[in-house]
Amino acid sequence: MKIILDAMGGDFAPDIVVEGAALVRKEMNHEIILVGDEEKIRLSAEKLGVDLTNGIEIVHASDVITMEDAPLSVREKPDSSIRVGFKLLKEGAGDAFVSAGNTGALHAGSTLYVHRIKGVLRSAIATILPLEKPVLLIDSGANATVDAAHLYQFAIMGSIYMEKIFGIERPTVGLLNIGTESKKGTPMHVEAYELLSKSDINFIGNVEGKEVPFGKCDILVTDGFTGNVLLKTIEGMGSFFSKKLKGIFKANPVSMMSALLVKGQINNLKKSFDASEYGGAPFLGISRPVIKAHGSSDALAIKNAVKQAVFYHNTGIIMDISKQAVLPEDVTVSRPRPNAAKTTPKAEETAAPATSEAKETQQTENNE
Repeated sequence: MKIILDAMGGDFAPDIVVEGAALVRKEMNHEIILVGDEEKIRLSAEKLGVDLTNGIEIVHASDVITMEDAPLSVREKPDSSIRVGFKLLKEGAGDAFVSAGNTGALHAGSTLYVHRIKGVLRSAIATILPLEKPVLLIDSGANATVDAAHLYQFAIMGSIYMEKIFGIERPTVGLLNIGTESKKGTPMHVEAYELLSKSDINFIGNVEGKEVPFGKCDILVTDGFTGNVLLKTIEGMGSFFSKKLKGIFKANPVSMMSALLVKGQINNLKKSFDASEYGGAPFLGISRPVIKAHGSSDALAIKNAVKQAVFYHNTGIIMDISKQAVLPEDVTVSRPRPNAAKTTPKAEETAAPATSEAKETQQTENNE
């Protein structure tokens, strides 16, 4: 396979991305297209001792979309590494696109230039939460506001993903809410509960935030704003507990000796909170594989994100979503259904879906 890799995306680009590409070549032997400033990429490769003649190609992109840029900067910066990467993916120059860059720009660009799967209302970021057992959080940062119909499709796409990637037969689906009762939450949550309850999805009902770390469900469905807050909170708590444990074990000589006895278990605990072990998060609902790596990814995380992209491509998830993510006929949405017969649009429906999605992403903090 040939993977397109955004060399300028992430907190430590391009060095970490170049190093990650070298790990891919060493361990998986897939071809890599590094997209970005060619001079900077070559300087990084020289510094790190990476052979760019061995299955690694460079496609020059003179511009960069920063983490502070708005989602629609993907339109305003046509020669950015993200925009060029999408162009290559759309043209078939590579089989998947991996980036640790601006989440909003990736979401907007994937919708504008690669496009959603036919029939899918919204694409969503599917992130594995490193908890007691792997839990798929969808959406974790792409859509600030959603309808019940969007959550229904998120549940379908998430179910397909967990079946294919983790081999879980009929994975359980929970709706993130403030209480377990069916009438809890906003009218949208109540509607989503009813819709999911009538479906063939293995829906177990509402799930409260306090139940999430204990593996209450395999897939946790929510809007991107709430999902991103939850994701960042879990990441922060992992760092908090790690810091507290270090303080406890360094308190005195006796506790330091105790630390040596449980060092292995502590390292395993720390590893269990490390999202880089699972690689990147795919944009489910997009017609080609697009994988978002964490903004602070190291070389190992970049390699694992590429591994995720390869597996995602090979398992046929996109084809399954196109077959199964069909809305029931009686479900209403705030916009016309994709591919529906053309009618005179209402004023609130005239915005292009991709543009409105991108504007909503701008309101959501990037899942970096």
